[in-house]
Amino acid sequence: MSYFGTIYSYSSDELPTRAKTVYMYLKDRSDAKGECWPAINTIAKETSMSRSTVKRGIADLIRCGLLTKEPRYRENGSNSSNRYFLKK
Repeated sequence: MSYFGTIYSYSSDELPTRAKTVYMYLKDRSDAKGECWPAINTIAKETSMSRSTVKRGIADLIRCGLLTKEPRYRENGSNSSNRYFLKK
């Protein structure tokens, strides 16, 4: 199976292009366990998409069961980047 074989099996109705782009970005940035934690701004900038489009892509991936996310917080309680777990 190819590196991105998981997402190739989905039609555009099931998984929009924005979600496939976000998935490929996260897959490229993830460790061997499928874990990564880039900020939404970073994903948006490096994929040339808006923050809103990235957020919708992440929601699509979660809905399809390809991604889970865990919020992360700094010691002072403020938000940090989410931690993402890609399903294999």
